[in-house]
Amino acid sequence: MQIVDTSRTTKETDISLRLNIDGTGKNNIETPVNFFSHMLREFSWHGKFDIDLSAKSLDLDSHHLVEDVAIVLGQAFREALGDKIGINRYGSMFIPMDDALCHCVLDISGRAYCVCSFNLKDERTSDFETVLLVHFFNTFAQNAGITLHIRQLEGFDTHHIIEAAFKAFARALKTACSINKAYQNELPSTKGAL
Repeated sequence: MQIVDTSRTTKETDISLRLNIDGTGKNNIETPVNFFSHMLREFSWHGKFDIDLSAKSLDLDSHHLVEDVAIVLGQAFREALGDKIGINRYGSMFIPMDDALCHCVLDISGRAYCVCSFNLKDERTSDFETVLLVHFFNTFAQNAGITLHIRQLEGFDTHHIIEAAFKAFARALKTACSINKAYQNELPSTKGAL
């Protein structure tokens, strides 16, 4: 595994990222969407991923900002995983947060696919448009090359549901990225490729 330094600049956003997937959860995350920054900090801490992220919106459109952060973060995870020798490959986690319960299952498969099932009653929580939740996860999965399923099992508080989803995602991804000592010299695939 390696530390990845990357950036993405378009007419819409200016993003720089430093990612260490073998970290301790240290982070310095700045985006103009406070709730999104909060969720990314939760993702960093619960996954024990060190993340330094500066994301600026040049067109003041949070849709483009969330999408481009997901692109950069997903691509960085793909690069950091390298040849994927010895990783667990699969991860699964249930996370409760008061009324909310979310489940995340993922496969570092090389095949990008995302299924999200949420019942969010609010269009916004704080300064975050809730429609962007699924967009973030789908864009991450596409760029990381993972199969990702996240579902809400319980909950009515939009903030709690989204936070439980990010925490479940972080913990499942950490499990999948981690080295399995019993198979540390093997690629976790009968095909010989991920």
